[in-house]
Amino acid sequence: MSVAPADNLVTVTIDGVEVSVPKGTLIIRAAELAGVAIPRFCDHPLLEPVGACRQCLVEIPDAGNGRGFPKPQPSCTMTVADGMQVKSQQTSTQAAQAQRDVLELMLINHPLDCPICDKGGECPLQNQALEHGPGQSRYDGVKRTYVKPIELSPQLLLDRERCVLCARCTRFSEQISGDPLIGLLERGAKQQVGAWSDAPYNSYFSGNVVQICPVGALTSQAYRFSARPFDLVSTVTTCEHCAAGCQLRVDQRHYDVKRRQAGQDPSVNQEWSCDVGRFAFLSARGDDRLIRPLVRRDGQLQPASWPDAIDAVVAGLSRSQGRVGLQTGGRLTLETALSYARFARAVLGSDDIDFRARPQSEEEAQFLAAAVAGRSPDEAVSYADLERARRVVLVGFEPEDESPIVFLRLRQAVAQHGLQVQTMAPWLSPGARKLSAQLIATAPGAEAAGLAGLDGLDSDTVILAGERLATAPGALTALLTVTRASGAAWAWIPRRAGELAALAAGLLPGLLPGGRPLADAQARDQLTKSWGVETWPERPGRSAAEQFQAVLDGRLSALVLAGLELADLPDPALAAQALARADFVLSLEQRRSAVAELADVVLPVGLLEETSGSFIDWEQRSRPVAQVIDRPRSGLTEIRLLAVLSDALGSDLGWRDAAGAAAAWVGLPAWTGPRSPAPAVPAAPSAPAAAEADLRLATWRELIDDSRRLDRADQLAASARPVAARLAPATAARLGLAQAPQIELSGPAGSARFDLVLDSSLVEGVLWAPWRAPGRSLAACGLTPGGLVSVSSGGDR
Repeated sequence: MSVAPADNLVTVTIDGVEVSVPKGTLIIRAAELAGVAIPRFCDHPLLEPVGACRQCLVEIPDAGNGRGFPKPQPSCTMTVADGMQVKSQQTSTQAAQAQRDVLELMLINHPLDCPICDKGGECPLQNQALEHGPGQSRYDGVKRTYVKPIELSPQLLLDRERCVLCARCTRFSEQISGDPLIGLLERGAKQQVGAWSDAPYNSYFSGNVVQICPVGALTSQAYRFSARPFDLVSTVTTCEHCAAGCQLRVDQRHYDVKRRQAGQDPSVNQEWSCDVGRFAFLSARGDDRLIRPLVRRDGQLQPASWPDAIDAVVAGLSRSQGRVGLQTGGRLTLETALSYARFARAVLGSDDIDFRARPQSEEEAQFLAAAVAGRSPDEAVSYADLERARRVVLVGFEPEDESPIVFLRLRQAVAQHGLQVQTMAPWLSPGARKLSAQLIATAPGAEAAGLAGLDGLDSDTVILAGERLATAPGALTALLTVTRASGAAWAWIPRRAGELAALAAGLLPGLLPGGRPLADAQARDQLTKSWGVETWPERPGRSAAEQFQAVLDGRLSALVLAGLELADLPDPALAAQALARADFVLSLEQRRSAVAELADVVLPVGLLEETSGSFIDWEQRSRPVAQVIDRPRSGLTEIRLLAVLSDALGSDLGWRDAAGAAAAWVGLPAWTGPRSPAPAVPAAPSAPAAAEADLRLATWRELIDDSRRLDRADQLAASARPVAARLAPATAARLGLAQAPQIELSGPAGSARFDLVLDSSLVEGVLWAPWRAPGRSLAACGLTPGGLVSVSSGGDR
């Protein structure tokens, strides 16, 4: 903890308590340090002061110059001065009366909605009216009313008569998220919050304005009228939707989660959350939730007892001993991932194991094993490093879509510290524009050359690389080369929350837990001594894509799949063909899915809220996952289920719950031996287009897309950005598409139609389209990121 030098401090006396604070500190902040609580509505520590509500008025008999102010002053906008004397409502009748007068004016038109208001029971206006306000109103006129509620967006409702014009929502939208779609309209008594245009308030962060609204004027469609705060049981946990590591507060009633709020963690998400983390928790609460095991009999999946299902699993896996592949996806906690890694290698005797349910490459596997696995938090980049950096370069990474809190922290650093952001991308996305980013125009697949050509890299530069670099040959090799040569820091930021935990647990071919290479005899011996496992596979296994091909070739006969979605895979058709061909498929799932429908046995597992453990965020920081619901509907946690299967197969998993897995992880000594070799893949030369109408495909997954995690979160899904493909005007003119309202993208397996947007920032010869959109999947068309796509007109403008 850094301590401010003495010459930067000023001493102020608040209610007789003397406190020294840095110059420029607001009176209201100094009062907090002195233990004095001053009521407020508009003040928020992460927003710029505005002095809108006047509730924080204090008396200042001495401003530090021997003279005082004749009237009370707002403590949220005035900074302290050396020798200043301040009296709050606790010691000044003048300040107390001023605050009562302000509250009385606010309550004149405020409706008596408390019995039905979502904010009732946790409302600052209620609390302050009780503590500081008048006991009885002197106003007997007719209160002002508005039509209510107004739908600002599919998930955001506004009750205007409740609003106290604190401007928290409008300041958040402008200063924090960069979506200034709402503002204070009109003037005087008619002033109100409203939208600047007919466009809905579709922001990835709109739920935050509901949480910070002090009076219940803004409410969410998803939670409105569903519970009262005093009926809820709250649990602090970590979000499961991306690698940002956001702290959440989950509120449940009668074992049913009603809402999720952003937690307060100043070092990570501060007090913010994206809308997916806030609202996308309903997907497994429908009729397709798996409660009982399913076993395929006579070609149909039928409910079965647990003993019968376990017997079927033992029979299927025993027939395929040594020829079993395991894939897990990115939803697992560290403890669950560690259990799968041990189950695969010590029980099944297989190193055919992979967590990457997405486009991947051998270069990426080498990069992860050599440079990311086993990296300590001291070696890694942190959120604080982003704020201290002079320059941040984004490569294969779109933070607003792929790690929203990283986006907010970057935007904060740009506004407060003048951070320079550069994005190596095919076009200047909406998120990049909000970061005032400089575009390093780069066609997909050319990132390696772009990295090699970066100038001015030094120790004050941070390069943030996304998982999409897996599809850019030589890019990850170039990342390591340029950072080692320049001293620049780097971080790899995957899209899903469980990927770094899975990597740490060794859910990758040739990689043991803690970054140990499977080929290293000392690494195997160390695990043998720590865990008591006698034998480990010595041959590096196959990646996820290689496993599917091995099934089709007859080299693998069984697959164990946990949390896998066919639509997430780079080649869904190949995966479905392999699942249909395999002798035995075991699916461990929370709900029925395309994978489960092709499985021979489906075992239900608990939701994240029904278990405990930890994630590892992109900073390599451990983030705790707390059990919110202590009655799992599926009966068994995933770890307990793997332990039962291990017992039935005549082996021992080594632990039976998350606490046992965590103890095994903590007891594992740090690996100080050699790492896996780093990748050495050259940059690929640009491939020529096969035809005049072929373009290079640039793509990524938008935050709100066609993902199954948004199921039953209808309002959230409705707030997605308009689906459109983008072309440079010159490219569209060359192809005769300048007047086309829609275009059709064609691949080997199908086609998809998109609205067309012309964007002058886009690299010529490149087409950008979202990887997944409602009713449209580029993977299902047989297209690959960075590959060629054929484009034709979908009609005239």
